[in-house]
Amino acid sequence: MLEALGLWAMHRIDPETAHGLTLKALNAGAVPLGGSITSDRLRTEVAGLQLPNPVGLAAGFDKNAVALAPLARAGFGFVEVGAATPRPQPGNPRPRLFRLSEDRAVINRFGFNNEGAEAIATRLSHRQAGPVVGLNLGANKDSADRAADFARVLATCGPNVDFATVNVSSPNTEKLRDLQGAAALRGLLAGVLAERDALERRIPVFLKIAPDLSDSELSDIAGIACETGLDAIIATNTTLSR
Repeated sequence: MLEALGLWAMHRIDPETAHGLTLKALNAGAVPLGGSITSDRLRTEVAGLQLPNPVGLAAGFDKNAVALAPLARAGFGFVEVGAATPRPQPGNPRPRLFRLSEDRAVINRFGFNNEGAEAIATRLSHRQAGPVVGLNLGANKDSADRAADFARVLATCGPNVDFATVNVSSPNTEKLRDLQGAAALRGLLAGVLAERDALERRIPVFLKIAPDLSDSELSDIAGIACETGLDAIIATNTTLSR
């Protein structure tokens, strides 16, 4: 009853405001959580990561790692925070989150709004034992070298996460998807993987791709992934089709 009432109230306010209130409610202990789900049948291994179950929370819900403690108790197999950029940035102008009530879905056009890698790294350094935690790596909109931004974020936050995701597929940062091109992607991944290899603890690095790629582009990306030793590909980010 209380859960239904809470959902009803949340759907009467702006969706981005509702999102922020949900994070605050989680930290206040006001949201009922299901607890951990343990079963040998659900245990999953991905790139050496031992997951209690295969259902994780992707980046975008807790961009700034402000609700790690309650999310650790929510039963996810992993939690991914971010996307993080080297410097804080406000993202695109509001409104930028839109409900599709008939589809029980949303469309977001956030544009990598976040508090910056240093603030996120500080919160990550205080996290307690819990599920696997990953970080989605992003680039600043006004950066002169976006490819280098991904490595900078990994250098700042890498010691405190279990995996990192190179996000070159968000449609909400202009020309970001150009980094999926073969020449640009090869250099970008080389820089990120070199930064990963400099960490005291080796973590897997994933690449998140767009759903709108051609067969030729997919073939190029798969070849580069194998060539560079990327650990896995995440399919997919947000489509441009609607």
